[in-house]
Amino acid sequence: MAMAEEEPERKLVLFNTITKQKEEFKPIVEGKVSMYVCGVTPYDLSHIGHARAYVAFDVLHRYLRHLGYEVTYVRNFTDIDDKIIKRANEAGEPPLDLSKRFSDEFLVDMAMLQCLSPTKEPRVTEHIKQIIDMIEKILKNGHAYYLEGDIYFSVDSFPEYCQLSGRKLDDSTAVGGGRVTNDRRKKKKNPADFVLWKSEKPGEPSWESPRGLGRGRPGWHIECSAMSEHYLGPKFDIHGGGKDLVFPHHENELAQSRAANPESCINCWMHNGFVNKDNQKMSKSDNNFFTIRDIIANYHPLALRFFLMRTHYRADVNYSDRALDNASDRVFYIYQTLQDCEVALSAFREGTYKVQVPDDVRKLIEEFHAGFLKSMCDDLHTTAVLDDLMEPLKTINGTLKKFKGKKQQQALIVSLLALEKEVKEVLCILGLLPASPTVEVLKQLKEFALKRAGITEEELLKKIEERTLARKNKQYEESDMIRKELTALGIALMDEPGGTIWRPCEPSDE
Repeated sequence: MAMAEEEPERKLVLFNTITKQKEEFKPIVEGKVSMYVCGVTPYDLSHIGHARAYVAFDVLHRYLRHLGYEVTYVRNFTDIDDKIIKRANEAGEPPLDLSKRFSDEFLVDMAMLQCLSPTKEPRVTEHIKQIIDMIEKILKNGHAYYLEGDIYFSVDSFPEYCQLSGRKLDDSTAVGGGRVTNDRRKKKKNPADFVLWKSEKPGEPSWESPRGLGRGRPGWHIECSAMSEHYLGPKFDIHGGGKDLVFPHHENELAQSRAANPESCINCWMHNGFVNKDNQKMSKSDNNFFTIRDIIANYHPLALRFFLMRTHYRADVNYSDRALDNASDRVFYIYQTLQDCEVALSAFREGTYKVQVPDDVRKLIEEFHAGFLKSMCDDLHTTAVLDDLMEPLKTINGTLKKFKGKKQQQALIVSLLALEKEVKEVLCILGLLPASPTVEVLKQLKEFALKRAGITEEELLKKIEERTLARKNKQYEESDMIRKELTALGIALMDEPGGTIWRPCEPSDE
């Protein structure tokens, strides 16, 4: 869909971390967007915090494309790192083999969450030349120095250091730039100086160092500066990642990029919130995290995506089974509504209809679409969009009730067609439209519900038969008890003219 300047609600506003305020997004090159998002360090299966970040930026990616932009989206793999080497040594596996294996697993996770593939997915080990070239520039410009075979960035040489995070330098010195195995703060010119290049250590992958002084490997921060500039140039539109990366990673990126090239500039820095468990940030280092695989063993991946999008991307998400149950319930409702609509319209899609969409339905669609644009353009307010989505879905269900058992009216047909089209378009933009047939996703959601309930479908059908018999014998107390027991497990029973059917629901505490 092309951009329309006459629609003021379609002016995208994003929160810029460096200015600490929301700003109208204006790309450097009209009609094009360049975006770099820091990727994973693949030494294990990815956790829900990773899902949080990459779903958030996938929504941005998708919405920018919806607005008509040509998006160049770069997301890297840090495929060599202290953590990778440590894990590889423990496993008796070459470090690059281990990081390749978990990189591939990460891509499987992203596909299950329906995240679009970035334009480029560079790996550190494939860009050593670009990294060395940037370090050479930083050394030449007087912003780095050698220390016992390593190369460090001098923060004192860069007066704007901490511009992004807003920290005072004294507050940052205890961190020391992050991921520095050997603490050399006493020897560094400033305790906050961070490593650009590490000298070779026995048993570690290594490359020829800048200026040919032995062998070594890159520090953590330099890689993203080198790869973002290589693919997007020194000036690009958006740099994203989790808010834990604001300091030191992105602060150091900003400093070293400008130290290498004073023209370096990123228009908008964006950061997503954490995923918390018991009010503590989930992280691998604290060993209090769930992997994406842990969660999708019991919940459909689209239920996880919906759960993550229910909270605004900058806010922290509070993880709980109850919240995922609710998300799964909402997703089932959406897809069941679309499936019911599909069945009802199956015989009428090829028809030509002379009537217009009724005014009340047309107004509802227009208001919903305007609200969708307003919410998404207001710093990607997906929470409001998902809430608003319930209104056209309720209208579809209300129209379907009128649709049954009567001579089909053209007004009902065109109403359903228009409502279905709008809902599917929005779901597609949000990455929530299933890639497989809706009926198949509904089947999967029911299978997950049975698994969480700890009951087989055969056992459930037997329970339904027992309840049907109890009702027939007017044993209503027993009938109600069976219904309540199943509802507590996340199984809802619905009595239809043709018999009792079941669907997943949010478990009840009653």
